Amino acid sequence: MRGRDVIVFLHIQKTGGTTFGRHLVRNIHLEQPCYCRAGQKKCACHRPGGDKDTWLFSRFSTGWSCGLHADWTELTSCVPAAMERRGCAGNRTLRNFYYITMLRDPVSRYLSEWKHVQRGATWKTSLHMCDGRSPTPDELPTCYEGDDWSGVSLQEFMDCSYNLASNRQVRMLADLSLVGCYNLTFMNESERNMILLQSAKNNLKNMAFFGLTEFQRKTQYLFERTFNLKFISPFTQFNVTRASNVDIGEDVRQRIEELNFLDMQLYEYAKDLFLQRFQYSKQEEHQKNRLKRREERRLLREQRAHQWPREEAAEVAVTEDYNSQVARW
Repeated sequence: MRGRDVIVFLHIQKTGGTTFGRHLVRNIHLEQPCYCRAGQKKCACHRPGGDKDTWLFSRFSTGWSCGLHADWTELTSCVPAAMERRGCAGNRTLRNFYYITMLRDPVSRYLSEWKHVQRGATWKTSLHMCDGRSPTPDELPTCYEGDDWSGVSLQEFMDCSYNLASNRQVRMLADLSLVGCYNLTFMNESERNMILLQSAKNNLKNMAFFGLTEFQRKTQYLFERTFNLKFISPFTQFNVTRASNVDIGEDVRQRIEELNFLDMQLYEYAKDLFLQRFQYSKQEEHQKNRLKRREERRLLREQRAHQWPREEAAEVAVTEDYNSQVARW
């Protein structure tokens, strides 16, 4: 990880981002591995050669430098300045920021967030910065009173119309400034939804890499191919999760899909794009291996061709020497 390339990890809640984030700091073959001190959440991921400049902007390397679970809108406006504040070497104009993220099946992700909130988790310290400010309480009301929403039922969770769990993946990947940030009176709802979805698709497509929670090995393969890096240990596919242990009826599942109708469309798009990229990378790898084998065979033929004249010359010399001996006899 030399030069001025920086990987920026956009961590969407309940997409397996914590596991993936740990892979980034603890599970990659590097000339200079990240230094992770026992008992500390953050690791120092510096470039080789004593440079204190970091190559990774993420929760487990730089911390929540742009706010808790900062989204695309926040990161793209914050990361360059945050790198400067950290005292990272070099001119920021020379840096290349490569954004990456993880996505998950919307129903599973929504249920996982509900279980997480039910246990007392909150993200109330998130800034939700957009166009230079956080949303007002009127623009972004809370779904609960008190410190948290622990013990919330799934029905209550679904009934809150301003619950950010709904369509979270689209909101966190879209450029919110296009729709007036969190001001819902800026435009009508259908136009807002259309713009958000298209923006999220465009930003996802333009990211250097994204993975899918449901395809851990393929995610590992694509990351390795994209960044020419190798993980030490293979990724593990966990099919049993808190979300998978939730028994819901078909009517509830349909309701969750309706609440996350933008995320459902984004995920279908992402899954198709992800599998296309995987197939392309596999074909490219096979073609590269075929060309490599062809070149190896060509070099082997040339090597043999050079050996044959020498062997024939040696045989002629032996024959001539034998004939001269016979003549003397």
